[in-house]
Amino acid sequence: MKKDLLGFKELSRLIGARHISFGAGTGFSSVSIDSRSACKGCLFFAIEGDKTDGHRFVEDVFSKGAGAAVVEESKLESFNLSDIAKKAGKDLIVVENTLKGLQDSARAYLLKFPKLIKIGITGSSGKSTTKEIAAAIIGEEKNTVMNRGNLNSETGLPLSIFEIRENHEVGIFELGMNKKGEISSTASVLKPNIAVITNIGHAHIGHIGSIDEIVNEKKCIFKYMNRDDTALIPKNEKYRDALADGVNGKVKFYGSDSFEELEQINNLGLNGTEISWAGEKIHFSLPGKHSLNDVFAALAAAKEINVSNNAIKRGLESVKPLFGRLEVLWGRTTVVRDCYNANPESTAKSIEFCNSLDWKSKKIYIIGDMLELGDASRSAHTELGAVLCESGAQMVFLFGEETKAAAEFLRGKDKPFFHTDNMEKLSNAVDSYVQSGDLVLLKGSRMCALERLSEMLVIPQEKTEANSVS
Repeated sequence: MKKDLLGFKELSRLIGARHISFGAGTGFSSVSIDSRSACKGCLFFAIEGDKTDGHRFVEDVFSKGAGAAVVEESKLESFNLSDIAKKAGKDLIVVENTLKGLQDSARAYLLKFPKLIKIGITGSSGKSTTKEIAAAIIGEEKNTVMNRGNLNSETGLPLSIFEIRENHEVGIFELGMNKKGEISSTASVLKPNIAVITNIGHAHIGHIGSIDEIVNEKKCIFKYMNRDDTALIPKNEKYRDALADGVNGKVKFYGSDSFEELEQINNLGLNGTEISWAGEKIHFSLPGKHSLNDVFAALAAAKEINVSNNAIKRGLESVKPLFGRLEVLWGRTTVVRDCYNANPESTAKSIEFCNSLDWKSKKIYIIGDMLELGDASRSAHTELGAVLCESGAQMVFLFGEETKAAAEFLRGKDKPFFHTDNMEKLSNAVDSYVQSGDLVLLKGSRMCALERLSEMLVIPQEKTEANSVS
């Protein structure tokens, strides 16, 4: 039987909730906000979403073995929750707002681990990769916990907090942002001892409003620091001074020249980078200069807790690409699959990387919409057209409604292109154009799901060196 993380009565006291007990259960061993994942011994938070309300599923989660549900006072009668709990012999924890209740509960749970070193990571891009690299390095010497996948939101971060156990020494968590106030909200839960910003870009500017507002939102990761905590900011970041202003803690700037152990960097093209570190050669498999920025961010965090050079070597060499983040797929074509998400900065960097590769056959860039740019979308996609016009691609395929602006720019220019917002038409056009040995870049926002082209582009086979001469 799993050990309880916290008792229902104790949790209610810690978050100022009303505890209604109809059952024999004393506490919970896991947490859920999705009735489909509810299980025996879990605590269910009935959160109202855009499409449905978790209060509708309280009876269902009780039937699956949940010991208690956190519900809103205003919905007790309308959903008949007291009768449901009484009939099932379960408990209710009653709060004013269940999202806040989830965050308050995670904050209370964290109090059980005063010795845990908490590392928070945010930025317009590179958060997940930086988190994975930092965890790989630090995990070589310290028992480490981190967000699973991209559980980095106002609900995902609190859920990740409940993965912490007594044996953990370091927690590494990324903090995402889709709206104003979200970083402040999640930072108030985590209260990181070491907080890292990877970069500032136009991601989600449609929700936030302006680049200055993005800066102000991202720097909220430093909001709950004390004087002993550390803020890590890229030294070549355009907005570094604005990010550092007013931080209540130590501010350190990191970059390629921040580490005396770093002796040399050798670009291996699609095969990643060879890093000379403290007299040792390290093969880091993720390609691209911008991947190195994530390495520097992770190293800056790792150095704050004094990991050894051996841990750095072993950790960096163990890192593998995450899905859709500069993955290299080898087959009839070589595919750079960088389509987990896209914004103007990350798209330009992906194109720049592919431009830098020496390649015997054709380069083909398949670019999808960069979403959530709001009023800046048209100008950003027009600028994308200009970047593609000057790129090393022999052919450009554009996918989606927003990329029409890029297509309009390319029309009449000396750069062959094809535009559609229909995936079947895109797939057919690409399939008829590509040839064995071509290099293909897939870059677009998550909703474009450009990975759907992968199977057609890559026939699994052993990696060859037929084309790359980098």
